[in-house]
Amino acid sequence: MGRPYGLLRAGFPFYKTLGMRRLTNFPIDIALGKEGCLYILCRNRDASSIRKYHIDDKDLGTVGRGLTWAVAIIADSEENLYVSDEAKHCILSFDKDGKELGKWGEHGDGDGQLNGPAGIAFDAEENIYVSDSLNHRVQKFTKDGKFISKWGRFGDGEGEFNMPWGLTVDELGDVYVADWRNDRVQKFTCDGEFIFAFGKSGSGNGELNRPTGVAVDEHGDIYVADWGNDRVQLFNSEPRYVQKFLGDATLSKVAIEYMMTNAGPNRLRDMADLEPQKYFRRPGGVAVNGEGLMFVADNGSYRVQVYQKQAIPLTEEQFSAPRRSPTLHQE
Repeated sequence: MGRPYGLLRAGFPFYKTLGMRRLTNFPIDIALGKEGCLYILCRNRDASSIRKYHIDDKDLGTVGRGLTWAVAIIADSEENLYVSDEAKHCILSFDKDGKELGKWGEHGDGDGQLNGPAGIAFDAEENIYVSDSLNHRVQKFTKDGKFISKWGRFGDGEGEFNMPWGLTVDELGDVYVADWRNDRVQKFTCDGEFIFAFGKSGSGNGELNRPTGVAVDEHGDIYVADWGNDRVQLFNSEPRYVQKFLGDATLSKVAIEYMMTNAGPNRLRDMADLEPQKYFRRPGGVAVNGEGLMFVADNGSYRVQVYQKQAIPLTEEQFSAPRRSPTLHQE
């Protein structure tokens, strides 16, 4: 299925909250599994772990341990999980039940070596791209860790990086990298040829402050977890700023169940200003699925916020040419 000529953006409402403190502590990234399962990577102070969860807000337990300072998680076609660990300078793999399958990578700056690996993503052939953060580059490997290629170096020019973090690969094979300390996102071909960059330091619309996660949906829309600004921003494929998400969390189902058996927290919540409780705090990873759901790892609030995209693909006949002075206001 090709990308639409245009989109009628009907809305992007909040859908639900998943998780709570003690279950999903400090979530940093999310991998989407099958039949409503998702795998929440929790980056705690002493150790990191993988929490298996269901979209119905059912906790299915911890399925991955032995992680020190994990950053990103992805799932392959068999629902095996791959996790980057920046403290161990390696990529670890687990099956969906948490059995460790292996690990690869070693500390260094040579071909195939890693220094603080961060974001990871599969392409269509399930090769793995890695944000080799402290080496300021992107590397490409087979699933079992065989080095294929690399690009990038330290700097702020086209194709240069300053501690790249999250990355993703779209259905066309292009690679998007959250260039963390340069406060921008860069797009490349699968071979590392620069296509475009967007973003600059700041807090205005389209500006970024330490972007972490990045995702692209089937329409070509680009989602950026804007960590330092406590928000997620949406850009179209051009890339033009579309809108931002500040957080709309409600209590999750499991949180309500907990509160119903704890009188003290109920009283404290009744006395609190609830307005700030809904907002994102340091959003980490962002993931999207084919049903238009956007999942955001709300790191500082121990939960995942989910939104539902509402958009209708348009044909060329339904979508006029660009306007010189665009506005939704009509005289």
